[in-house]
Amino acid sequence: MRKRPRLLASALAILLLLPLRIGSAQTISNPDLFAKSSQVAQQVVEQYGLYDNPVEVARINRIGYELAQQSEYQKFPFTFTLVDLPVPNAFALPGGQIFVTRGLLDLGLDDDMLAAVLGHEIGHVTLEHFRRMQRKATLLNVLGNLLVVGVLLNENSNNRRQEDIPYDPRVGYDSGTSRVQGAAAASLVISELLLRSYSRDHEDESDAEGQRLAAAAGYDPDGARKVWLAMNSRAPQLREFGYWQTHPFPEERSKSAEARKGTWKVQPHKPVDAYRERTQAALTTYVERQRPEPPVAEFLKQASLSTWPQGRVAESIRLEKLHGARDAELAKPLLSRDYGAVVSRYREELAAVRSVDSKSDLIATLESEIADLEAKRKELYPRAVETLDGGVYETSFLVAFLSNFPDAKQAPEVALALGDAYSRLGNQTEAVTRYLAAWETGPNTPEGKRARAGLRNLAPNLSELAALQQLASQERDEEIRKIASDRLAAISKSYSDVANGAEYLRRFPEGPYTATILGRLNVLADNLYAEVVLYQGMGDAVKAMERINKILTHAPLSPAAEKLRDRAVLSEEKAG
Repeated sequence: MRKRPRLLASALAILLLLPLRIGSAQTISNPDLFAKSSQVAQQVVEQYGLYDNPVEVARINRIGYELAQQSEYQKFPFTFTLVDLPVPNAFALPGGQIFVTRGLLDLGLDDDMLAAVLGHEIGHVTLEHFRRMQRKATLLNVLGNLLVVGVLLNENSNNRRQEDIPYDPRVGYDSGTSRVQGAAAASLVISELLLRSYSRDHEDESDAEGQRLAAAAGYDPDGARKVWLAMNSRAPQLREFGYWQTHPFPEERSKSAEARKGTWKVQPHKPVDAYRERTQAALTTYVERQRPEPPVAEFLKQASLSTWPQGRVAESIRLEKLHGARDAELAKPLLSRDYGAVVSRYREELAAVRSVDSKSDLIATLESEIADLEAKRKELYPRAVETLDGGVYETSFLVAFLSNFPDAKQAPEVALALGDAYSRLGNQTEAVTRYLAAWETGPNTPEGKRARAGLRNLAPNLSELAALQQLASQERDEEIRKIASDRLAAISKSYSDVANGAEYLRRFPEGPYTATILGRLNVLADNLYAEVVLYQGMGDAVKAMERINKILTHAPLSPAAEKLRDRAVLSEEKAG
């Protein structure tokens, strides 16, 4: 047996003993700002989730650090994170944390185009645009204790005459004031930081800096112009739903990018490994010495792993993550343990380790632990079948069974039972997903036929847009497809729940009804905003906050969310 990698602290100590190989560590010039910025970054990941695509994560980090190295910026270590957000966007925090959304990569950006985007965001950091945006700076200052930040929604009505206050026939004069705290405040702060656009001058400066960095790192600076072409050609509705809103002035910027592209000569690609190792050392040193709260530390460790995915520090982080997932699963009741999901994570990490270092000691450790988990999964099968035959079980058992034994002969039966369970619970989208799985696995089996019957019964009464789109996209049953298509066409214009529209946009960002559903979503968010004003006037802060949360969670780019941010005045007073 090869020797198991040491824990993070020991690995860090070894790494820091190699100054001649990796150079002196980067500094964090403003620990307070970096701490607050990291806290916001962790909140972003918590709100949107990481996008699990190792190839693209590796690509944005490879290109990002090639560009960052050319900036010679040493105040903060850069990190590049891919978040699971269908809205095409990219944004940067003052502490060097840069985010790219799944939706942006879905536009098919090549390396030159991605370099332009990442270079632009690096430019916002290195040019310190946040220092010239007092509102953003003020917002960042209160993030040190995010859970007790107070947000006042205030139209400064005390200083305005009534005839100057807009009258809304639904709610009367908008003159209420209330304090929002907790999750709503956090969402509002994040929205303000990430979704507000920079000024024209800031955007132009970052564009030029991004093109310069791209050329210096070996990429064609014409990628900046190509980004705008991709935006125009792929999704005109993006003007209301993504990059257009947070990166304005597209026509002028496209022309400027075209005019500048010959300014810089494309340089040969340069080695970037040492720079990435120094960045990792800065991040791990910060975690070791400052000991941030666990969620923030977890974000920084994951960023550190993406920064340099090989070596003892990376291996320790990988093992720590896997053991956490394994131990959490083993703590569940026996029949609800999802060994399949844990083994899948182990195999993904094993493949990642092999791709960067085929001689790593971690390979033998992971193979041994995978074998142990597979043995536990095999031992569970007879007990799981016995429980299934008994007919008394919970939904979590069915979910775990399909994950643990996807090729078992009982899989169609379990998928059908799971579809029935979700149908009873009113979770239409999951019910359709499971029925479709049972039908497709064995269309002519008794289970497949019953699943098809379940779909026929569901289709005329479905109200969840994502469920309808699934049925409208299948081609096995023309009658079901037509019923779902007709209902989707009608409901997309009249649905009444913002969560319903948001789920469709999450699952089908380029679906045939995206524009219609987005328009209706904005109307519903505006209605919720009117209710916020109404309940503020009545002094009902609880109901006002419920609606604020709905707007910021399900329609963060809507005009209603913009109005909330316009009205936000942050206070550092602690909740009493």
